[in-house]
Parts: sequence; structure tokens; C-alpha cells
Amino acid sequence: MTAKSGFTKAFSRVALGTLVSRVLGLVREQVFAHLFGAGMAADAFFAAFRIPNLLRDLFAEGALSSAFVPVFKQDMKEKGNAAAFELAQVCFTVLTIVLAVIIIVGALLSPWLVKVIAFGFGDIPGKAELTTRLTVIMFPFLLLVALAALAMSILNSFDRFGIPAVAPALFNLGSIAAAYFICPYMKEPIVGMALGVLLGGLGQFVIQLPSLHRIGFRFRFKPDFPHEGLHRVGKLMLPMVSGLAAGRVNIFVNTLLASLLAAGSVSYLTYSYRIMHLPLGMIAVGLGTVALPKASEQAANNDRAGIAATFYRSVHLCFFLVFPVAAYFIACGVDVVAILFQHGKFGPEDTLNTYYALNWYSLGLIGFAGVRVTAPVYYALKDAVRPMRYSIISVGVNLAANFLFIPFFNFAGLAAATTMGGLVNFAQLLHTLPRMVPEVSLRRVMSLFLRAVAAAGIVGLAMYLIGKHPWMTGLGDHFKGRLLRLTIQFVIGAGGYFIISYLLGNIPALRSTKRHS
Repeated sequence: MTAKSGFTKAFSRVALGTLVSRVLGLVREQVFAHLFGAGMAADAFFAAFRIPNLLRDLFAEGALSSAFVPVFKQDMKEKGNAAAFELAQVCFTVLTIVLAVIIIVGALLSPWLVKVIAFGFGDIPGKAELTTRLTVIMFPFLLLVALAALAMSILNSFDRFGIPAVAPALFNLGSIAAAYFICPYMKEPIVGMALGVLLGGLGQFVIQLPSLHRIGFRFRFKPDFPHEGLHRVGKLMLPMVSGLAAGRVNIFVNTLLASLLAAGSVSYLTYSYRIMHLPLGMIAVGLGTVALPKASEQAANNDRAGIAATFYRSVHLCFFLVFPVAAYFIACGVDVVAILFQHGKFGPEDTLNTYYALNWYSLGLIGFAGVRVTAPVYYALKDAVRPMRYSIISVGVNLAANFLFIPFFNFAGLAAATTMGGLVNFAQLLHTLPRMVPEVSLRRVMSLFLRAVAAAGIVGLAMYLIGKHPWMTGLGDHFKGRLLRLTIQFVIGAGGYFIISYLLGNIPALRSTKRHS
């Protein structure tokens, strides 16, 4: 098996597993929207979940995974599996101790955290109190998801990508089950959804345990704080945490500003972000997940040409797959939102407001996805300082843009500002990458970028104009009419995009391995 086919096969497994999880995530959001709409309970839940979820990026899928994998792979190569497993045991132990303390402190400080992140809720009787109660319930989710992320990192380092990719589906299943089997029996139904978060987080960790056992890993309680490998992980993780913390501050500010705007603003931004995150998670996060252990192994072997090849494969697939999705959301987004969420208490006005935010997030897919596939190269080379610096700069741009865009676009201005920050972050990472890996050519990356933009732009305009044809609008705004319209636009758009990409020589599967190595 060639390096390219191995990479593509691994990505396919991650993408398929992530697709299952993201589809279930959308089902979860549909169920939630049907039961709670975009009112007070929904705003309270989303704001409350945002607090442990922000820390999750610092201690789970974000900094921890990115810092752990390169060190773990290096120990596997230089010291053997036993030493690498010992490092993992130490990390599991220390992570559990540290997060247990954070959870206790966070629960005690929840009333003040809610006042900071959702200041505007205090003007509505009972809303801040409900948000505080939900925050306390969901705080332990942080530990569960962090342990699940560390388990995922170990399995990915052994080229086991399938089960870790499917694991987040258990989180969504837990939430869906809670909606039907817990919420009806609660005095405040939204509390049942908070309990479902814990149930799902536990399932996300437990499903990976059999796979860990098969590769030979065993849990041992090892509170070895002086462990040399732990210090290397911590040294790499610290700047990542700093950069991510800046981003989390930005999200806190966005939530605070949204809470001061019209009721439902937090929910509109959340629902639109969920839609945007479906392709982002399946494509860009999947590519980054596969690229990090691969590039880390190549870095351990000092194979810079191999790192460049891994990056080219990642960024090419990313551009090729993400850009047409962004064009589809912009051209057909009203029907997409309506199909997914316009049920029960979620009405037509909620659909339009969610679409306004989705438009801006769709443009941001370019930057968000680009960061996901570029940053792993820096982490594999054990350089977390530059990504931290660029993240902080992009957060500054984002915060400034909030106040620039809100007067013009209201709550959608927060999405527009987030998009600008993501684009700035990606541009900075891409600009300095050749200094890290001279084999990477920015001219070549821009060629891939422009060809994907051209193809996506053409088919996006075509899908929009097709949707405005009298026969298409005549299909109506009921579920079947919207679904048929979306299907026609998708088939025409996908076929047109493939043809144009073929003519531009921009289909990854048709490019030889030698040409990319």
C-alpha cells in the first residue's frame, strides 16, 4: 500500500465515522429544536454547555491531543511501546486529578461564570438561575470527554481510526435518548438534556476501551508528576493552551454580546454553527486527525519531504471537499436550515435568522478548515509557539470585528467576525509554513486554492440561479418541496463541480503520488 492510499484509507475511515457522528448530532439538534425551539430554555442550555465545552478544547480534542501524539509517537519509535504506554498511564492519572479539581472549583464558581458569559440573562427572571443549574450538572462532562480524547490519541497513534471517529456518536445518542426517556419525567425538561450530556460523554469514553485493550494498553494509576515524558507533553501543551485560551475568551465575549441582543440570538448562532461544523468535522478535523500522527512519525524520522507530502494531501483534499459545501450552504441554506430545524417551536423566522448566521460561517469554512489541516504540521514538528501567536492575533482581529459588524448585521455580525478571525489565522499559518518545511511551496498551495474557489464559485452561482427558477420555487416551502429542490440543486452542483474540477486538473484521486511527493 502506498503512502497516499494509506492516508486516503485512514481519512475515509475517519470521515465515515465522523459522518455517522455528525448526522446523529444533527438529529440531536433537530430533536432539541423541536422540543425547545430558540427560547429561554434553549438559550440557557447552550450558554451553560458552552462553559465546560470551552475547557474541553483546552484539555481534550485541542491542546492535549495535539501535544500528546508527537511525544507518544517519539517514545514509541525511540523507547518502545512499553515506555509509550507508561507515558499514557501517567497522562491519564494526572489529567484525572487536575480536571477533578477544575470541575469542583468550576461548579462552585458557576453563578459568577454565568454572570460573565451571559450577562444579559440577568434581565430575564429565572434565566440566569437556570443557566447556573445546568452548568453545575454538565461540568463533569469535561473529564469524560478529556479521557475519551486521550484514548483516541493513543488509538490514532496505532493507526486505529475507526472506533475513535465513531465514539462521538455515543455522545449524540446519549443526548437523543435523554430527550425521550429523561426529559418527560423532569420538572424542568431541559435538565434532562443536561443529564444526557453526561450519559453521552461516558459512552464516548467507554466504547474505546475494548480497542485500547486489544493494542495492549492497560490502565494503571501512576501519579508520576516528575515523569520526563509528561514534562515534554506539558511543554508542548502550554503554548497551545495559551492560544486556545485566547480563542475561548473570544467565544465568551461572543456569547456575552449575543446575550445582550434580541432573544434567540445565542440559539441562532449555535444552530448555524452546528450546520457549518458538519463538513468541518467530517472533512477538516478528519484530515487533521490522520495527518497529526503521520506527520509526527515523519518528523521523528526527520523526513521533511514526507511531511510536505502529507500536508499537500491534506490541504488538497480539504480545499476540494470543503469549498463546494460552503457554496451549497450559501446558495441553498434557507432550505437546509428549514429541513433540519423548522419543526415544532422552531418557526420560519428562526429559519431565516439561522440562515443569516450560516452564510457568514460558510465563508469562514475556508479559514476554519485550513487551520485544522495546517496546524498539525507545526505540532508534529513540536512548534506550538507560532500557532499560539497567530491564534492570539486572530482573536484580536475577531474581537475588533465584532464591534465593526454588529451595527450592520446584528447577531450575524458575530458570525462574520468569527469568519474574519479564522481567515487571518489560516493565512498566518500558511505564510510561515515554508520556513518550517522548505519543501512546501505556497505557489502550489495557492494554485490548489484558486482552482477550488473557481469551481465552487461557478457551481454555487448556478445552484442559486436554479433555485430561483419558477418551476423550482413552485415546489413550495413544505418539507417534500424543499427536499426535492435541495436534491436537484445538489445533483446538478456536484456533477458540475466534478466536471469543472476535472477540466482544471484539480481532482485529488487523479494526481499521482510522485507528483505530490
